[in-house]
Amino acid sequence: MTHTDVWNAIDTFANAHNISCSKLAKMGGLDPTTFNKSKRQSKYGQPRWPSTSSIAKILDATGSNIEDFIKYFHQSVI
Repeated sequence: MTHTDVWNAIDTFANAHNISCSKLAKMGGLDPTTFNKSKRQSKYGQPRWPSTSSIAKILDATGSNIEDFIKYFHQSVI
């Protein structure tokens, strides 16, 4: 599981729910910019990983569980 895998899974998960990453974040009670591509690396180029809390919130908001989310690790973004 890589940094890119996790972010791609979030992108694909949002896409599968027919919503943007921004809308997904809002549904989970997060700042709408939480999953922006610009926030995936620090200003020094270090990878930023989404928190487990953020992932738990989007799962709850969509009525999904971790098994549902994990299946998106092997799918490409449409």
